[in-house]
Amino acid sequence: MDNEDAPVDTDDTDDTQAPSELAAIEFESPGRFAVHNPEPVTPDVAQWEPAPFILGQHERLERFSQPQDARAHVLALIQQAQRSLCLYSDDLEPWLYHHSSVQQACTRFLLSSPRVRLRILLRDPTRAVKDGHRLLTLSRRLSSNLHIRKLNPDYPSDELAYLIADDRGLLLRPELDQQAGYALYADPARVRQRQAQFDQAWDTSITDPDLRSFLL
Repeated sequence: MDNEDAPVDTDDTDDTQAPSELAAIEFESPGRFAVHNPEPVTPDVAQWEPAPFILGQHERLERFSQPQDARAHVLALIQQAQRSLCLYSDDLEPWLYHHSSVQQACTRFLLSSPRVRLRILLRDPTRAVKDGHRLLTLSRRLSSNLHIRKLNPDYPSDELAYLIADDRGLLLRPELDQQAGYALYADPARVRQRQAQFDQAWDTSITDPDLRSFLL
């Protein structure tokens, strides 16, 4: 595992620090288990509650190892984003994003302004297309500012998953087969670094035939 994806816990973030000089966040594995087929996707029985942290203000790094904590951070970041959301995912992680709370938060975000954008990069959309996914359904309704593309297999890509909210927030899982990771709410330097990587991958991404036929 590449520890450069795990910055060191600190409350002091220097906005002017060059991305190459960012300290690594140490990531301690809580143990391995299958995430490709986690708890079954069942009808929503309760709305999720967002984490109680303010985007752009909460400076402490927040680690998580339980799925409910990851969900709380995802919801908090989506609900507070005002300009841009970028999701880099292996398969749209149904345990984390296939829920009415996420769909509703994304809908409110996308309808808040014609200038906002939600971009999703997937390594393999097969599962989401086959089983169905709330964000795919949403992209058919709000296609003008929600865009989903596939990572180009001819280019190297990071074996991790993350969500970027505006220019301040980041949720990252360094290991695809684990639900653990960390969330940052006010780390513009690290977000700029990750955003540049996302934009580069987006520029070389491709349109997947399965996705295209589903979204028509």
